[in-house]
Amino acid sequence: MAASKPAPKVLAPRIAEGSRGDRIVVVGFGGQYMHLIARRLREQGFYSEIVPYYDTQRLQEAARDERVRGFILSGGPPSVYAEDAPRVPEWLLETGKPVLGICYGFQLMTHMLGGRVERGCGEYGRTRVEVLAPGDPLFRGWGEEEYTWMSHGDCVKEPPPGAEVLAVSENGYIAAFRLERGGAPLYGVQFHPEVSHTPKGKLLLANFARNVAGAEAWWSPGGLAERLVDWLRETIREGKVIVAVSGGVDSTVTAVLLRKAVGDRLVAVLVDHGLFREGEVEETVETLRSVGIEPVVVDAAKEFLEALRGVRDPEEKRRIIGRLFAEKFAEVARRDPEIKYLAQGTLYPDVIESGAAPGADRIKSHHNVGGLPGWLGLTVVEPLRELYKDEVRRLALALGLPRRIAYRHPFPGPGLAVRIIGEVTEEKLRIARRASRIVEEELRRAGLYERVWQAFAVVGDDRWVGVKGDRRVEGYIVTVRVVESEDAMTADWSRLPYEVLDRIARRITSELPEVTMVTYAVTTKPPATIEPQ
Repeated sequence: MAASKPAPKVLAPRIAEGSRGDRIVVVGFGGQYMHLIARRLREQGFYSEIVPYYDTQRLQEAARDERVRGFILSGGPPSVYAEDAPRVPEWLLETGKPVLGICYGFQLMTHMLGGRVERGCGEYGRTRVEVLAPGDPLFRGWGEEEYTWMSHGDCVKEPPPGAEVLAVSENGYIAAFRLERGGAPLYGVQFHPEVSHTPKGKLLLANFARNVAGAEAWWSPGGLAERLVDWLRETIREGKVIVAVSGGVDSTVTAVLLRKAVGDRLVAVLVDHGLFREGEVEETVETLRSVGIEPVVVDAAKEFLEALRGVRDPEEKRRIIGRLFAEKFAEVARRDPEIKYLAQGTLYPDVIESGAAPGADRIKSHHNVGGLPGWLGLTVVEPLRELYKDEVRRLALALGLPRRIAYRHPFPGPGLAVRIIGEVTEEKLRIARRASRIVEEELRRAGLYERVWQAFAVVGDDRWVGVKGDRRVEGYIVTVRVVESEDAMTADWSRLPYEVLDRIARRITSELPEVTMVTYAVTTKPPATIEPQ
């Protein structure tokens, strides 16, 4: 019966609630890139929020809200001609507020306004465009020729009646247009300004917000701390709250905010599942004590490793770990009937990649998003749910946390279990733990640690024949993964200096006798994810 209970109730703040500041609404058609658009605007000071295309009530509220200065239609499905192709209400293009359509949003506007979209004329990757109207407010600061990033299978063959073509691609396809509708300019661009591969894409988005929509740049996560503390204090008026801590910046910031909000009613719990990085449990305890938080450490390593024995499927490993985490939190709660809440450091990308947002595919079943069962009996509190990693880092610094915590590399909730391909064994766990430590040490030594987003080592079951001590041996293959990113939605492999890679490889094969081969992962996200599983 317990398994049939609904998922726990989740409480999260609207981070800009009550602010009179201007905002841009991103109309989302699913997928990760709608969040990248919002992320690019926020990092330039323009507050943005995402509304799903089908939420007509919220879209109507946004259209009436004087704070909303414009709309951006995100990319999304492959064709406007698909049977289930998402649309927006036609009145959204008649609100008197500027609209910018990107990729699918560009094609949808064309289709809705009487232009013609044609199939089978795709462009992919780095594409040069000719800007026909460099003086237009949207293209201010662009040259007559610029490179952009394209990813589309259809193209705009004929723009809507009355539209002015602003740019064409090197293949002769319409890359941008402008027209007036409802007393406001409507823009569309075929390329993706939100990705880093469009060098002047951020400028174009800022141009739309500032020059076209007239929005003021006011947003800064550094000023959020007081508002989040007030929200937590109002939300958790009575009872105690468990905060799940792991040593990362997300959970640490969550714990510090709660400490300020509820004081001694905070119970910080560190579940040692035996899958942490080398020395991480001790470092986490020391960090939390330095900010006045005494964590409860639950030693459950044997239980987790026993439950994972013989399990090879990565999603099953995540489910097992998520279930055991929930059981450990429930055990702590049963010992103290005053505990009513469980707080987590869940972020925007966690929610999206867990399929928790409408239209998004489940890329990974994060235990802290989709893995909490209804029988837990606690209300979940997620104060950082609408923030991106860089915003949390700035919030951490504003709270006075040391830079080494603010910029610590992300670490998955299931720990090293997702960096061990196949069954988790004591031997593979020891190899992954030590090799990852070597990678981090060498990056710090070279002054590169903060330049990259994540760096770690992966081990599986594949073997490679080697020679050690003049003897033929068969050992493990360790794959080193180092990526550069801004929010984990997309990532590129880091072009580390050869001498750094050489030191990493020599140390791993020298300090881990079971390893005979070290490889370096050079695949971007997409198509790969950052973590192997």
